[in-house]
Amino acid sequence: MPSFAEGGNIQVHVTHLGQIGIYLGKFYRMFLNEKGWKVFVMAAVVAFIVAGVCNNVFVTMEGTQVGALAFACVCIWNGFFNSIQAVCRERLIIKREHRAGLHITSYVIAHMIYQAGLCLVQTVICIIVYRLCGITYPSNHIVTGSFLLDFGITLFLITYAADMLALCASCIVKTTTAAMTVIPFLMIIQLIFSGVAFTLTGLTDKLSKLTISRWGIRAICTVANHNDLPSVSLQSAINRLTTVPQVRDIYWYLHDNEPATWNSIWTELDAASRNNMASKDYLYTAANIRYEWMILILMALLFAAIGTVFLEFIDKDSR
Repeated sequence: MPSFAEGGNIQVHVTHLGQIGIYLGKFYRMFLNEKGWKVFVMAAVVAFIVAGVCNNVFVTMEGTQVGALAFACVCIWNGFFNSIQAVCRERLIIKREHRAGLHITSYVIAHMIYQAGLCLVQTVICIIVYRLCGITYPSNHIVTGSFLLDFGITLFLITYAADMLALCASCIVKTTTAAMTVIPFLMIIQLIFSGVAFTLTGLTDKLSKLTISRWGIRAICTVANHNDLPSVSLQSAINRLTTVPQVRDIYWYLHDNEPATWNSIWTELDAASRNNMASKDYLYTAANIRYEWMILILMALLFAAIGTVFLEFIDKDSR
């Protein structure tokens, strides 16, 4: 019996579940025949590059927040390039098979399962590369009993949500050229509205809550216990201010001649600095991280659903 996933006539009696299995087989054969393992190499290279600039991640508040942005960008990059051309490149085939009995939901679900496997492997690769590059993981944990597992789940969900967003875009656009044109815009939106690179207020802050990057960074900072880490902002500010002669004289006078007074001032200023850097979004509670994970899961499902709806109208494609 010819398989619709191999260009034969669709057998109308094949069930939804059967079609999922057939397409999963097709995707994995394509992975082997088209050297799909290259996405794993790219994930390792990008992770290696990012690891080189994340010296203080999991060490200080500032380093962890910047590192969370970098880690989230790696995940989003991986997810985008996993599936941005997955649907649009075989749109004509899908159109023909849909008219012969293909269930679009089965096709999309097969992609969701297949892409989840890619995202899982990429997540493991990134975690290994970060460790080999000298990043030390904390010993604390919040949900699973292991920081690595908490961290891994977080990276996987960010990658998978990005993957489903790209899959949705691939279902909407009609050509691979259009798909690759969309990618930079999606990436820029994730970066600008992450809440770390730029200060967001009012409408922009509300819009940022619709981005994967915002929730991904929140989740990473939560599992890293960001609010309990030391802050270096105050010391950096003092180092800059002591280049001013008057400030330098006062600083060294208090430091050398009034240590008790200086220690008291330093303690209060340091506490104020840490409180300013701390965020309720990063509360180190199981309820908070579960909420952030759930948002990322719902985003992934929503993107997949939107892509399915658009693909259902493929018969009206004028091509």
